[in-house]
Amino acid sequence: MPLPSTIAIERTALARIVAGLFALLGLSAGKSTSSIAQQRIARSLYRTIVTVLRPAESAVRRLVYLMSLTIRAKPALTRPMPQNIIRTGAGKARPCFRLFDPRLRLVRKTRSEPKVARAKPRISFFGDGEIRTIDLGRPPKGARQDGEIESAQILRRLEALKSALEDLPRQARRLRRALQKRERTPRLKMQGPLRPGYPPGHRLRRRHEIDDILRRCHHLAREALPP
Repeated sequence: MPLPSTIAIERTALARIVAGLFALLGLSAGKSTSSIAQQRIARSLYRTIVTVLRPAESAVRRLVYLMSLTIRAKPALTRPMPQNIIRTGAGKARPCFRLFDPRLRLVRKTRSEPKVARAKPRISFFGDGEIRTIDLGRPPKGARQDGEIESAQILRRLEALKSALEDLPRQARRLRRALQKRERTPRLKMQGPLRPGYPPGHRLRRRHEIDDILRRCHHLAREALPP
């Protein structure tokens, strides 16, 4: 299915950025991701990728929404779940791209109390003219002794983003079916795929090319929203 010219231009720019993120991980277009899925990457590299990945996901969601306005999707059928289903190969399932923005949490910030250093339990050993001390305090949550982070989660997000860019019409049909299901659930406060206000990953100051792409995609999606 041919894409509209505006969507095709932004899709090409996003595909180039996603290819650059895979290159940062040392992966080419035809290389398998299983070689790095069980590895760990440096924390600095993880932050660099997330800085670009989050706004890229928001931009693709807006392209999917624009694409959904130009196609017709079959109505979602409600079918009973068959009994005695045996699922195999769950670990090899293709990552699914998230079509809806995460909800914005409106939490009132309160003045935090100054942090006070607390004593940690320690055990000291005396002997042979030296003193050895073992710190029994727990490390901070998420801290790593070697400063590295597992790459499996970030890799699945990259694969889902790449898969969505390669087939925008399929993602648009998924979105139309999901919206039809939400219309039958009036108690949901957030019916649309885009949250109000700034999109996830928005930055006031430009730091990367993805910031300009996100602004353009968000503007196009806002103009297409019904009043």
